[in-house]
Amino acid sequence: MQMYVLALNPTDSVTEGFLPAARRLGLSVTLLTDQPDAHRDRYREVHPDTEILACDVRDFHAVISAVSGHRRPDAVFSNSDHLQTQTALAAGYFGLPAKDWRATLRTKDKAQMRRCPSAEPVRAVELAPHQDPAELLGPDLPFPCVVKPREGVASEDVVHAGDPAELLRHCAAIRDRRPGAALVVEEYLPGELHTLETLGDGRRLHVLGGFRTELSPLPYFIEERMTFVPAHPEPIVAQVLAQLDALGVGFGVCHTEFVVHRGRARLIEVNYRAIGDQCDLLLAELLGVPLFEHILRTHLGEPLPADLNARTDGAARLVYPLADRAGTLSAAPGPADLTIDDVRITYRPTRRTGERHDLYHTNRDFLGIIRATGTDQTSVDRAVDDFLAGLSWEITP
Repeated sequence: MQMYVLALNPTDSVTEGFLPAARRLGLSVTLLTDQPDAHRDRYREVHPDTEILACDVRDFHAVISAVSGHRRPDAVFSNSDHLQTQTALAAGYFGLPAKDWRATLRTKDKAQMRRCPSAEPVRAVELAPHQDPAELLGPDLPFPCVVKPREGVASEDVVHAGDPAELLRHCAAIRDRRPGAALVVEEYLPGELHTLETLGDGRRLHVLGGFRTELSPLPYFIEERMTFVPAHPEPIVAQVLAQLDALGVGFGVCHTEFVVHRGRARLIEVNYRAIGDQCDLLLAELLGVPLFEHILRTHLGEPLPADLNARTDGAARLVYPLADRAGTLSAAPGPADLTIDDVRITYRPTRRTGERHDLYHTNRDFLGIIRATGTDQTSVDRAVDDFLAGLSWEITP
């Protein structure tokens, strides 16, 4: 069977999750990308047999043309935030199982998401690419607020503004970095930040658990720590699922971020793909299920089992050490896999020594990723803290 995978940058989810899963399912994979050299470099040792074709994957017409001129598809899939609508349209063109392209567009476009009726509406306004942000100021614009790119991802250029002066300053700075980008300004939602991970086949929806997220201090929203939550309270899950249903989400895997404040669950954003930054790899290990195979099978038209037989006794934590300044990474720990008591710890660097980076105030400031799993949260937290205390990074200005 032939599966086409659409991708931009190479990611751990693809290299360590989806490509090995496709091989275990006996699928022939052709990867379509506008960065073929980067993928060939990444896959040279781990996936040398992966077929890679150059394609403007942001253009659904180009994707359809590339697939039509190659081999008959049995599935078209992507785990990229930026390519869900193109993937849905291409799969639909060939009559294959797919997410509803309207739902993928609605979740990717943050202005459209806020316009969709849901259980918990959020006040938001869209700022057109060349619109003066001062035009938004008025009694209907709430403060504090958050300004973000309409189609952004991974906390890139997401900033808190406490007053009109801060808002205007942030809008100008974002536009300097993203000329022509549309922005969204919405009310700041207080509360604890959580995620809900779901997997559906269009008929049945499984809740895989979620995470509690600890963020950097305002005005930025950088993820610093994630703690696994096997089951959120049922009333909270029901509220989130109702809002996902209103958005049309229910096929394939989905990563939803929400806050809980005074018993109300309000969506921050919906990423209609698997959770990233190695959380998906941790989730598969923690639940003890072939998660990536299940995801791919839904795109092959196979129904999900009524019971995934997932483990429920797992505890886990992820920590993302952050750069605190711009400069060149001159010394850093290497990858590690170890067990401390009953806690399994994996560390992977995300930067190479000798690389110079600016300070981004986003997930691009990650120096590495520590993920740990066990059966007792206290033991997991203690093992991670002890491991982290032995690591150091040197950044030369």
